[in-house]
Amino acid sequence: MKSDSLSTPHYCAVLKQSALFMYLNEQALSEIVEILSRKKMTLPKGSPAEEKFHTLNYFYVIVSGRVKVSKINPESGREFAFLLLGPGDVFDVICLLDKQEHPVQIDILEDVEILYVLMQEVRFWIQNHSDLNKTLLPYLGDQMRRLEDLAADLATRDTATRLARLILHHTSLHPFPKNGIHPVRLIHDLTHDLLAQMIGSTRQVVNQHLQALRREGILDDRSKHLAVKELSALKEKADNCLSNSNHNS
Repeated sequence: MKSDSLSTPHYCAVLKQSALFMYLNEQALSEIVEILSRKKMTLPKGSPAEEKFHTLNYFYVIVSGRVKVSKINPESGREFAFLLLGPGDVFDVICLLDKQEHPVQIDILEDVEILYVLMQEVRFWIQNHSDLNKTLLPYLGDQMRRLEDLAADLATRDTATRLARLILHHTSLHPFPKNGIHPVRLIHDLTHDLLAQMIGSTRQVVNQHLQALRREGILDDRSKHLAVKELSALKEKADNCLSNSNHNS
């Protein structure tokens, strides 16, 4: 890495969090870290800020913080956030594969630290590190499955169910949660506007459903952030399919 060698173990540990790099040995990780560059971005006061990421030419790994990837309808201005990325996540895999521009908006949701490297370097790694090559297809398969599930949810499930599934997806499923409360990762403190962007809804509708989940005791009403109190009930909500008589958009 373009920094002092004392940082190398830390950033090797960061790469180990990524599904793309997790099976590389220490020597291979150290070699990769040595050619990475690092930058920090500070979120201005107010709303999430759009940052310029040159995803056609560079590949990014998140060290800390959260990044939102979304599409915006230029006519209506309506936004759909289809990816929320955190520490250990990488982007942009699409550009890595097809070498074409990927017209998405990328916003940082808080202060972030990111590692980046030229795309051709990543392609070289894939060709020359067999362990990395082995993880690429499963990693891509997982990404495709997530997007397929998201598309199916938008087409076949109502808003309340989509919200329940989003929360469940990010809920820690530890069998013995502290004080009986399951923490929610990544989305726990997002605004209702951002949650709405992730399920194709509106702030008002999301607010109504969250209030209902708290009244029913599914979410912990003592926490100002999302936390799950009744996991089995949340799972039941997440399994509900769209009915003709109960559909909120």
